Amino acid sequence: MAHNTVEKTSVTLLGLGAMGTALARTWLSAGHPVTVWNRTPARAAALAAQGARVADGAAEAVAANTLVVVCLLDDASVGEVLAGADLTDRDLVNLTTSTPAEARARAEWARERGARYLDGGIMAVPPMIGVPEAGGYVFYSGSRKLFERHRETLGVPAGTTYVGRDAGFAALHDVALLSAMYGMFAGAAHAFALIRKEDIDPVSLAPLLADWLVAMAPAVHQTADQLRSGDYTKGVVSGLAMQVAGTPTFLSTAEQQGVSPELLSPYFELMRRRLAEGSGEEDLTGVIDLLVR
Repeated sequence: MAHNTVEKTSVTLLGLGAMGTALARTWLSAGHPVTVWNRTPARAAALAAQGARVADGAAEAVAANTLVVVCLLDDASVGEVLAGADLTDRDLVNLTTSTPAEARARAEWARERGARYLDGGIMAVPPMIGVPEAGGYVFYSGSRKLFERHRETLGVPAGTTYVGRDAGFAALHDVALLSAMYGMFAGAAHAFALIRKEDIDPVSLAPLLADWLVAMAPAVHQTADQLRSGDYTKGVVSGLAMQVAGTPTFLSTAEQQGVSPELLSPYFELMRRRLAEGSGEEDLTGVIDLLVR
């Protein structure tokens, strides 16, 4: 009788924080042999019970497998942990949060040590790992060949999105999306602050706020189209002049509600500056040019 004996890629994982542990568990559950290492050995105990091999040191873990995934605290930790490891002919996938410049420097650092390099930016929190319906994914940048070689294995914990040969692009995409997220959180914070002292249940406002944000989200496509074409008046519904004229209402409302305008004022100031040097028929896209130094 024929049996399906397709061998799963072996993985070395350095770093067993919440994210690293979630990654390791998912690979183990999918049948991948996993070697793990962590500065605090106790964190590896549960994974060992699930079948992971626990290395005594980072160098031993790196030597165990060609595919080495790093998920540590920061870029400095990567250098420290791998300082004594032989990276020759290793496929190093760095999922440690870093800046684009750090990722590019780390790619060169890895190349000088004989490793192939792929950088990653995780767009998920630990509970989303191994749960396809949760929608989590990882940006990858660097060697396209390396990405294709390990695409299937890397896709086990979360979806994969390759964003370019420049090793810094995964980190840049990661920070770009998270920056927009924090902008959204800031707007939501201001909205809830406005009703905080009123007889309005925040639970009743939440679905209205969520639906409104979802309705406004497609505006990013128009912004992108305007940036590409250079025509900031293309498809405009509410011109910059009209929107600037409305900002005093938002600031006055905040004052009347006893709410600090500090989350809104910087953006409104950029809108006024753009209006002073641009066209009132533009969209808000011109504000982006003011941000770029």
